[in-house]
Amino acid sequence: MEVFVIGLTIFVLAVFVGFEVITKVPPTLHTPLMSGTNAISGITITGALLSAGSEHTLLTTILGVSALVFATINVVGGFMVTHRMLDMFKKKGGRS
Repeated sequence: MEVFVIGLTIFVLAVFVGFEVITKVPPTLHTPLMSGTNAISGITITGALLSAGSEHTLLTTILGVSALVFATINVVGGFMVTHRMLDMFKKKGGRS
């Protein structure tokens, strides 16, 4: 029970810190920040694949598959947002 409370406390603090950091980032830094989070999500995908494939318990497999799905959604969404933002900076009528 004590481990659960510690884990829950760390999770709540991480959510709070993440929310505060993201809301303070200026719009010009969103694209580089998105690229960084894509790289981190790539690491998450690797860990999720290892966790899902290890077959220690059913819980580790379910958590690994869940992490894989959410990290993949984050990577694909990040690339879509980055591509859209880069299109906003292209000159109209120019080569692309």
